[in-house]
Amino acid sequence: MPPRTVKLRAATVAAVLALGTTLLAASPQAGAVAEPVPVTDYCQGQCDDILPPGENGNATLVEILGNKAFGTHPAHSDDQLDRYNGLVAGHSGLTDQKLTDFFNDASFGVPKDQVESVTSPRDDVTITRDKASGVPHIKGTTRYGTEFGAGFAAGQDRLWLMDLFRHIGRGELTSFAGGALANQGLEQQFWPQAPYTEEDLEAQVEQIRTREGARGEQAMADAQAYVDGINAYREKSKKGRYFPGEYVLTGKIDAITNAGEIQPFKLTDLISIASVVGGQFGGGGGGEVQAALSLLAAQQKYGVAEGTEVWESFRQREDPEAVLTIHDGTSFPYAGKPDKARGTALPDAGSVTAEPLIYDRTGSAGTDRKAPVKAPGALKKAQGIYDDGVIPEGSLPGSGSGAQKRGMSNALLVSGKRTASGNPVAVFGPQTGYFAPQLMMLQELQGPGISARGVSFAGVGMYIQMGRGQDYAWSATSAGQDITDTYAVDLCEPDGSTPSKDSTHYLYRGSCTAMETLERTNSWKPTVADSTAKGSYRMQVRRTNYGIVTHRATVGGKPVAYTSLRTTYRHEADSIIGFQMLNDPSYVKDAATFQRAASNIDYAFNWFYADSRTAAYYNSGMNPVRAPGVDPALPVRAGRAYEWQGYEPAVNTAAYTPFAEHPHSSGQDYYISWNNRQAKGYAAAGFGLGAVHRGDLLDDRVAKLVEEGGVTRASLTRAMAEAAVTDLRGEQLLPELLKVIRSRPVTDPELNGAVQQLESWWAAGSERRENSPGSHTYTHADAVRIMDAWWPKLVEAEFRPGLGDGLYGALTDSLATDESPAASHGPSGAHSGSAFQYGWWGFVDKDLRQVLGQSVKGPLAKSYCGSGDPDSCRDALLTSLKRAVAEPATEVYPGDDNCKAGEQWCSDSIVHRPLGGIGQKAIHWQNRPTYQQVVEFPAHR
Repeated sequence: MPPRTVKLRAATVAAVLALGTTLLAASPQAGAVAEPVPVTDYCQGQCDDILPPGENGNATLVEILGNKAFGTHPAHSDDQLDRYNGLVAGHSGLTDQKLTDFFNDASFGVPKDQVESVTSPRDDVTITRDKASGVPHIKGTTRYGTEFGAGFAAGQDRLWLMDLFRHIGRGELTSFAGGALANQGLEQQFWPQAPYTEEDLEAQVEQIRTREGARGEQAMADAQAYVDGINAYREKSKKGRYFPGEYVLTGKIDAITNAGEIQPFKLTDLISIASVVGGQFGGGGGGEVQAALSLLAAQQKYGVAEGTEVWESFRQREDPEAVLTIHDGTSFPYAGKPDKARGTALPDAGSVTAEPLIYDRTGSAGTDRKAPVKAPGALKKAQGIYDDGVIPEGSLPGSGSGAQKRGMSNALLVSGKRTASGNPVAVFGPQTGYFAPQLMMLQELQGPGISARGVSFAGVGMYIQMGRGQDYAWSATSAGQDITDTYAVDLCEPDGSTPSKDSTHYLYRGSCTAMETLERTNSWKPTVADSTAKGSYRMQVRRTNYGIVTHRATVGGKPVAYTSLRTTYRHEADSIIGFQMLNDPSYVKDAATFQRAASNIDYAFNWFYADSRTAAYYNSGMNPVRAPGVDPALPVRAGRAYEWQGYEPAVNTAAYTPFAEHPHSSGQDYYISWNNRQAKGYAAAGFGLGAVHRGDLLDDRVAKLVEEGGVTRASLTRAMAEAAVTDLRGEQLLPELLKVIRSRPVTDPELNGAVQQLESWWAAGSERRENSPGSHTYTHADAVRIMDAWWPKLVEAEFRPGLGDGLYGALTDSLATDESPAASHGPSGAHSGSAFQYGWWGFVDKDLRQVLGQSVKGPLAKSYCGSGDPDSCRDALLTSLKRAVAEPATEVYPGDDNCKAGEQWCSDSIVHRPLGGIGQKAIHWQNRPTYQQVVEFPAHR
């Protein structure tokens, strides 16, 4: 029995007994046995939420063509967009009474006069949609009926999106939706992270069903009911000819004869979708090969000892100045640097090569060559809607050329001791990018053992994943702690001959073992939607008992393969148990039971909770217990001595750190999270968690509110909304930059004018905000332009001369210097909302304070700006500033498909990337959760 199963049963034995056989008795044949049991809503009108652009994510062919020709939108496809956007201008005067001007009323149920429609796909479930937003309120008298209804509603709102994502997870996107270069890139980035055979996917379903007790059996019964509901809608919409029009435009169904098919969904599709969602938002660690290369570059420049010291000062595993979620000093040691490392496997200089992925290209593979088909006249308006891919490059977190895996999401919670009402207040939600439709969908589920409203990722919506229950609410941010390691496996030849870097066998516990080859062959041809010319290729990865091969190298002159092993591989959907518990009102009754439920979620997330009495926090994830002396930040040799403790490769299980060792807390005065470090002792899994972080934008504001006392839903929302339009560089770093520059008079009139503009911007709050609603012009537009042009130049001027080209390049490969919201900056891609997560702000802050002679905890090993000389540093900053001032707006904001060159507001703006045929207007930039709740429970069961 794997350790995780032991942990689960120990934590939930009482709940399993309570669950009993009642829920398992519900079957597909069950009819309506009674009216749904009335549910008490303890939020009493004080729960609100929002998910732009709108609930409806399906559009028929006629609706798509109408959108392209006339700009019309299907009902409820865009009716939450203006309210979400309106908070930018409306937050300064926000009161509790005005919250529903910008959020939905998230109360349970639908008042009779607000009912828009009622659907009963079975006699044991109803789907009631409200007039305001079209959200499905699903009520079942049986467990099966409730979950069937959830699947049916998912089909109504997200059928095409679910189909896309099951094909992305399976590495079959180009064969399904077309060969656009962005589609090629997307499947090439996602599939190697979670490559599975169909047998692998089936094994994961069976493992949950048979090894997770009564809850596991119930989870798979719920999942099957959900799939049955999707398929029922799939068949009904096909016969009724109101299925999503994208199936016609991609050549799946003939618009005239209705010939063609929407492939049935199955349980393994849910595993595939879960691998995409969990891998992108709930992963953590990895990247040890790149870390090793930057360490080698430091050692090459400074020597081993000094170079290691310099590298560690940039790596910032446990920066004492970093903002923390648990700020009361409690320590949770995990993944720290060992006193004396064992088994570290640094590559020989120049020996690292990436493992090839693509083979046997034909036709347009690897290119963007088009061969448009002759579209029928009626379809011409929609021709080429996917020529740039169904998901444009860089739109998904962690996708796109040079992109880093972004955590995203934020949370602000204040204890009842510091609120006006005496009840905790929470403003929180996941920041998952902007799409049309969204990756998530809103729903309410009420049935035996389930009572919740909130969001679920489309395709895995059996349970609410973030939302509210009867008397509590919860949400999550990506945690990113280290649950992925890199191993160096020694290569061998089965005949005993000398191995090379290309060898396909490796030593596993003393035996020369063949690597397993996993393949996907994809082909495509042009359609109305995607004009990419005919082509094909084969994707191939090698799988070992230590994970997927990512690189080849030599270590000490001997050939090795570097492999990536994450704890959640082969466990993509095991977290379903935790979500089931969070939806179960008989299980979650207080902060303690919430934390136990969250502990059964295997992906790396920070979970937050609020009821009428307590605000609480728990960090989830399958944190492996590593062998003593192993350094998790760098590659380690493969072998029993360095494996995770209790490691079983066949099912990828190991010993995991227990509940008490995960950061957790109840009743702290306040909590904030914006993908910052969790707690003292909990080491950062990568670069960038230092003295300045976007979490400071929240922490400073919430700390001030708490000090003043009397916090309300409106005041906490205002704090979030203000941070959402603030430039981190301006607020946190301009004071130090200006102090260096103003150490002597600036004699150049042009430069002095620029400095004055920056000073005025900082004094006004460093906001990127319109001077009036709808003006599309920032109040301090010139200062914002100067900062956008200056930042990358000043970082290079400050650090490159001292680090040298090689080390500077290696460190920027590990951590990009900037992540401005502007289209031309950062790894997050254009128009994505999320900004200022990754950058060199912490390095600049420490270095400037060192130059200024200020106290610095955890300083950089050396001073870089002007080699530590204040006058030379000032000269370097002014020289780079002069270059920035001279750069015209047309170069700072070069334009793209959405904006003309020089359009600053537009370059920042959020664009909901169309995943289907319906487009949306651009909205004001906000660094804010996509789905967001504002909650304050005045009562409890």
